[in-house]
Amino acid sequence: MAEKLVKVGTTAEIPPGYGKVMQAGGRLIALFNVDGSFYAIDNDCPHRGGPLAEGSLRGTVVSCPWHLWRYDVTSGACLSNPFGDVQSYPLRVSDGHIWVTLPGAGH
Repeated sequence: MAEKLVKVGTTAEIPPGYGKVMQAGGRLIALFNVDGSFYAIDNDCPHRGGPLAEGSLRGTVVSCPWHLWRYDVTSGACLSNPFGDVQSYPLRVSDGHIWVTLPGAGH
């Protein structure tokens, strides 16, 4: 299936050091601003479904607000459990708009 580029928000909506949940192609995506660089991962923590965008961001690591599982926002790698990785999404920023590439999401 073809990939699809979806506009999910603007850089002004996410201050440095924070995340925000956005909807893209029927998925909830957590967008993070790490010192002006933006990253996108699935919002749901696989441990118990906690909202990763609401977690505490320290550098490139976000902690799930429910049970503190830690994720690298640049890759989606879970630092708390080797089987807990989440999907990361390529993105680009153009004229202040954030576009996420969703795999297999379109024709």
